[in-house]
Amino acid sequence: MNLSRTARRTLAALTFLVLALVYLPLLVVVVNSVNPSQSMTWPLDGVTFEWWRRAAGSEGARDALVTSLQVAVLATAIALVLGTLLALALQRYSFFGKHSVNLLVILPIALPGVVTGIALNNGFRTILGVDLSLWTIVVAHATFCIVTVFNNVQARLRRMGTSLEEASADLGAGVLTTFRLVTLPQLRSALMAGGMLAFALSFDEIIVTTFTAGSGANTLPIWILNNMFRPNQAPVVNVVAVVLIVFSIVPVWLAQRLSSDVEAVR
Repeated sequence: MNLSRTARRTLAALTFLVLALVYLPLLVVVVNSVNPSQSMTWPLDGVTFEWWRRAAGSEGARDALVTSLQVAVLATAIALVLGTLLALALQRYSFFGKHSVNLLVILPIALPGVVTGIALNNGFRTILGVDLSLWTIVVAHATFCIVTVFNNVQARLRRMGTSLEEASADLGAGVLTTFRLVTLPQLRSALMAGGMLAFALSFDEIIVTTFTAGSGANTLPIWILNNMFRPNQAPVVNVVAVVLIVFSIVPVWLAQRLSSDVEAVR
């Protein structure tokens, strides 16, 4: 499609405007993390890493970071196992209600977080009689992390076809052997990409966490929410926010690189 010079410039300007709206606030947070002023005035009077030193010495921030990492790793592991099994079942086998099950699997990612949080809170406390804890956060995060793994694996299975698996079966390999030696190696990059995205989703999740966290479980986003309106903590919150940005962007970038590599090979 050929576009006029005016149309190209208009599209370029709109793209730049949208990117500026998205990333300029993030840049302000990064700059304020080295702002010497506690009130975060502009322009900067200089550059200081005092807030980074205080953030590193904050026991609450360190504990919240460790909790977020634990939750993200466990939720990602659960999502990798269940998401892969669901994708294999729905892509490789036909059964009654298959399309309805497919919709139910991807629905949690589309539901508002507050609805998911209320539903899980009621489920844990009222139906199961379970006290809220670190494990309830893990299970809650896994419910929507499964979708990212499921979508990546299902898309890869659809492109792979079944010829190699059928050839393996014809040669006498069982289901598990075929999965280990034929299917799994072809799914490796899709699993890694889905796992990275699931980790990023879990690490910065706050709404569902608010409804499913016990009194002793405090993730990094919850710690930021509890401290951002305290004047003395505002600069330290900016530093923690920068850490959160890094832990969220890097997995997404790696997932994109993995997907790009696979497409390039194909």
